[in-house]
Amino acid sequence: MRIRKLTAQLEKSLLARRTQSDAQAQRVAATIVSDVRRRGDAALLTWTRKLDHADLRTKDLWFSQKEIRAAERNVSSDFLRAIRQAAHNIRRVAEQQLPRPWSLEVERGVRIRQRVLPIESIGCYIPGGHASLVSTLLMTAVPAQVAGVPRIVAVCPRPNNELLSAANFLNINEIALIGGAQAIAALAYGTKSIPRVQKIFGPGNKYVTAAKQLVSADCAIDLPAGPTEAVVLAERGNPRWIAADLLAQAEHAPDAASFFVTTSPPLAQQVAAEVARQLRTLSPNNPAHQSINAVGGILLAPSLTAACDFVNRFAPEHLSLPLRVNALLQQIRSCGTIFLGPWSAQSFGDYISGSNHVLPTAGWARRRGGLSSADFVKCISVQEISHIGFASLADGTEMLASAESMEAHRNAVRIRR
Repeated sequence: MRIRKLTAQLEKSLLARRTQSDAQAQRVAATIVSDVRRRGDAALLTWTRKLDHADLRTKDLWFSQKEIRAAERNVSSDFLRAIRQAAHNIRRVAEQQLPRPWSLEVERGVRIRQRVLPIESIGCYIPGGHASLVSTLLMTAVPAQVAGVPRIVAVCPRPNNELLSAANFLNINEIALIGGAQAIAALAYGTKSIPRVQKIFGPGNKYVTAAKQLVSADCAIDLPAGPTEAVVLAERGNPRWIAADLLAQAEHAPDAASFFVTTSPPLAQQVAAEVARQLRTLSPNNPAHQSINAVGGILLAPSLTAACDFVNRFAPEHLSLPLRVNALLQQIRSCGTIFLGPWSAQSFGDYISGSNHVLPTAGWARRRGGLSSADFVKCISVQEISHIGFASLADGTEMLASAESMEAHRNAVRIRR
């Protein structure tokens, strides 16, 4: 990994790189989304053939129940045990996050209640680059089930037996063999073969993320969760462990961004050497070989305060703080998730700890957190006002309506007197 001094100019360049990539992806995604919206299945199959090299017909788009059930025979019992553990932990966290119904008498005769209802149908986008991400099915489907969503559709361009067996374990029966921006468009607008959903969930590459943002005016989305980002921030630590976390996120895709931010030149050198050593142990086609050097890097900050300021402006998807220093933790205001302490490997969060791995990227962590079961429900307020409450609220309401020159608003109260 290249070691560079963290300067204002370098930071500006790193942030600008995101913007340039997003603009190019928006143009490509817009073409695909428009075509699928206009031509439906014909466009969906054309783009699937062109981008995923899969020559499908409409009858091939969905897996049968028999195929989904049969996949379990082709995976190990250890894999199924891991799926059960991950699902259990994700479910426990999602249950804690779920908004609760409540009722409150704000003043005598004025009662406000909250109803919590699930979204009726959702689409789970499962990335399928060099491997289909079984973990993403868990991270999207389990919170949806906790929320009570009645219809869950999953799409993945290259599902394997592990993904299908996980779907069978979760009782997910609708799995379509599509991916990319074309899958997002099909879920958002519907085709003859793919019924539309009310909200789309799941991370993807920059084209998937761009497509989600494009369709968001017509179909709700969870959050922009694009190419993976990871930052490790440390003045001291185990260089082998730090390098391992950086490489773990770098292998997601060639455009994944892994950065080590430190004030220590000796530690920077040790981590760089360790990254090079561990990189040699990975297979030649692992995306980390490209992303760790082309996108990521080691940044030498002039001070710990400057390092924290950079992290807050960059707002990474993943942040590791190997030293469990509360004062340092308090300085961090913007990131998707924090791994605190030397034993908190980032891989735990990707798979099994229970915290959701669908997280904001490209700086979106400055304004929202990661996916939770709250994203799968609608909170509806119910207002019940008695005659006593009416008498208490009427004068104030008429006064405020008059101040805004809203005569009809004022009349709706006055006519009831």
